[in-house]
Amino acid sequence: MPPRKNKLPAPLPEGLIVTDTNKKSWRLGKKLGQGGFGLIYLASPDCARTVTDDAAYVIKVENYQNGPLFCELKFYQRAAKQDDVKKWIHSHKLDYLGIPKYWGTGEISYNSSSYRFMVVDRLGTDLQKVQHNNSGRLPAKTVMQIAIRMLDVLEYIHEHEYIHGDIKAGNVLLHTSDANKVYLADYGLSYRYCPDGKHKEYKEDPRKCHNGTIEFTSRDAHKGVAPSRRGDLEILAYCMLHWLCGKLPWEKSLRDPSTVLASKTKLWDDLPHSVIKWSGRADGCQELAKFMADVLLVNYNEKPNYPSLKRILLKALDSMGTSLSSPLIISDAGTFQKVSTGDTKKTSGNV
Repeated sequence: MPPRKNKLPAPLPEGLIVTDTNKKSWRLGKKLGQGGFGLIYLASPDCARTVTDDAAYVIKVENYQNGPLFCELKFYQRAAKQDDVKKWIHSHKLDYLGIPKYWGTGEISYNSSSYRFMVVDRLGTDLQKVQHNNSGRLPAKTVMQIAIRMLDVLEYIHEHEYIHGDIKAGNVLLHTSDANKVYLADYGLSYRYCPDGKHKEYKEDPRKCHNGTIEFTSRDAHKGVAPSRRGDLEILAYCMLHWLCGKLPWEKSLRDPSTVLASKTKLWDDLPHSVIKWSGRADGCQELAKFMADVLLVNYNEKPNYPSLKRILLKALDSMGTSLSSPLIISDAGTFQKVSTGDTKKTSGNV
């Protein structure tokens, strides 16, 4: 969906206590950062004490009239109830599902202004920072591990009538203490593609052309078509290509969306050669090309074969002599470095 021109809220004071709709109180800590539409604060349910820097929760705050946080709330309330997530993890034999936990929501009135807030788990560093710190590229095995985790999330949210629509490294977050867990965050631009079981129809709309983050948005979105399951998978493929290569074929044309669309179309029309040529035959490129070829066969309103797509990526890991359960590792100047959100511990080795 297109970015919305919303005004950021005025900063709230550290120590302010807010109460959610379930009558649970939360104390705000330091401002941790900001997104395109709101501010993010550390938070704690222990309102009698100052919120410490290792707080386990954050509160996202937006002006009440803004849309993205409301959209994210609806996603969590409809599609990501904790009991539903737990059942899914059990039924699909997963060790975890990378969706941040939602804890509550409410409204704040402060200095004559109204705000909406949402409490979620605090997570760590985003993958964009990790990628930047490693010369823009990630090891192929790490790309496959992260992509599998993202595919698990997409299958879950798709089965619950939602599209993420904005998958990118900045929205892939690491766990604060478990360096092997990654989460797909920020559902402010999520879209209910199949309300009450009825899929949106394919319809090109010039007024909505080129919506989304231009580097990664799907070809459908370039044409103004409503988001779909295959669109999310296409975006994930672009992310994988970027993580593997550190660049995309159209990155110098971002000011001309039509040229970007033409470049993306050319990439898909010449599989697998286009991916292999662009990646310089890097590890994982053939599996990525196979993944993309399978996505290319998915119709707009068709359910993708998630297990089959996952097997392609698992096979890639197997060919690299590793597995999904192996530690998540990134490359840094010829050493192994475990991904973490704080200090990193390095040991010698080769990637």
